[in-house]
Amino acid sequence: MFEAAEHLRAEFAQLESALADPDVHIDLARARRVGRRYAELSPIVQAYQEWQQTSEDEEAARELSREDSSFADEADQLAKHREELEAQLQKLLVPRDPNDGRDIILEVKAGEGGEESALFAGDLLRMYQRYAERRGWKTEILDSTVTGLGGIKDATVVVKGRGADGAWSRLKYEGGVHRVQRVPVTESQGRIHTSAAGVLVAPEAEPVEVQINDNDLKVDVFRSSGPGGQSVNTTDSAVRITHLPTGIVVSCQNEKSQLQNKEQALRVLRARLLAQAEAEADAKASAERRSQVRTVDRSERVRTYNFPENRISDHRVGYRAYNLDQVIDGNLDGVIDALAAADLEAKLVGAGDDEPAS
Repeated sequence: MFEAAEHLRAEFAQLESALADPDVHIDLARARRVGRRYAELSPIVQAYQEWQQTSEDEEAARELSREDSSFADEADQLAKHREELEAQLQKLLVPRDPNDGRDIILEVKAGEGGEESALFAGDLLRMYQRYAERRGWKTEILDSTVTGLGGIKDATVVVKGRGADGAWSRLKYEGGVHRVQRVPVTESQGRIHTSAAGVLVAPEAEPVEVQINDNDLKVDVFRSSGPGGQSVNTTDSAVRITHLPTGIVVSCQNEKSQLQNKEQALRVLRARLLAQAEAEADAKASAERRSQVRTVDRSERVRTYNFPENRISDHRVGYRAYNLDQVIDGNLDGVIDALAAADLEAKLVGAGDDEPAS
């Protein structure tokens, strides 16, 4: 572990020198890359240097305690702090997900359950929008289909939140089937119904990262429709794109022009192609252990929202809390923290398994 930290400290020193070099700042893209990497390594190097200093102070206190017992307590306190720093360093040295600083494209789709499922999908969409507001992120609706009672048949939204704790770092755990248990507004007998909605999450891809050949696309245009299927404009502005090699289909109808809808649909397609490529790479890399909670198939039921009991349960990590009213209002940090902790624990176990036997 500390050999890796020493290598990173050497890299940090090189980056520090580069940032002091005026020539580096002539190339703005390079300067941003250097600055970003410098910021990533700063907490690791700081913790490593503090660990080194604490270890030296502890050793000195142990030597002094042989002649003066009053130094023994100080040595014990230093040892405790050293162990805390070692645990902190171990977590900091776990390789970060390279997509953690990215914006995301999040899709919510109503499942089985009719209008109640669409209403629940609308609740999920608002939950994510409010969570983004709490974190100071921005959201942009790319496409949505609203039902007669104000539910969401499907919606696609960009969540813009970059940085070390960006949108992907927090919301990548949300993919899967979300189940709701409550009395629907359409239920006259007061019976509790169960329905579900699906959530898909992908890091947004830059155009240069995912090259799309126009010959691989089938583009269809049609008229946008509103609640109940009625036409909402008189021109064929809505766009449906089929990526022939993969069979991925995306559509967009929110914008007024066909060109704008096509651009929005291509954003979603690029994100899906990037996510698919990364999933295939993970599957092939047998030596690389994947997180227990990072990759979630859409068919997997991941969470239950029980309104009568005000209970939220995440089935992947056994999380349960009785603050559903707060969660559905965007206070998602409790459940996301539990998922992130399980993810980190799985990575630490994997890193430990990879260490050679002594």
